[in-house]
Amino acid sequence: MQLQERNEQQSNNLINAENLPTFSMMEPASTSMRLRKPILRKGDTGEAVEELQKLLRYWELYYDIIDGIFSEYVEWAVKAYQHRVYLEEDGIVGPLTWKALYSGAPPVPPIPVLSRGSTGKYVRMVQRTLSLHGYYNFVIDGDFGPITEVAVMKFQLDMALVQDGVVGPRTWHALSKVYH
Repeated sequence: MQLQERNEQQSNNLINAENLPTFSMMEPASTSMRLRKPILRKGDTGEAVEELQKLLRYWELYYDIIDGIFSEYVEWAVKAYQHRVYLEEDGIVGPLTWKALYSGAPPVPPIPVLSRGSTGKYVRMVQRTLSLHGYYNFVIDGDFGPITEVAVMKFQLDMALVQDGVVGPRTWHALSKVYH
């Protein structure tokens, strides 16, 4: 079945990007809105792709015409947005990418809440971002120890966030707004 045909069945679920919903930081988008959107990839066409193009334009990553064609340029813009919100940069618009496009922030979960004792790739992502902005000047090792905790607290102070040293939804949102 062509994507355009699937989109016609789901057209009543489309949201106009001109009037994007706003989300309170007290209630993450993941709990306030359940999106039922098609999975999109390069080569797809239709209204859902137009909606995607409008969202990417809203986030200042797409400047071409809104034509409903998932081109290489759209794929590049999707990957750039996925990078911005710490998602896998595969160029495929699935549920997590849709959720992030509407909220403007990394989807928590699956992006984990990090604190002292956390380890792994997400800790490395945070360390790398903090390093780029001068908050963390140590080895990017994926170990959330006391040095990472202090760096997170300094970042939180500068972003007018609660300085708890925990990378939760608000801190992930702030991290997604700085160059990384």
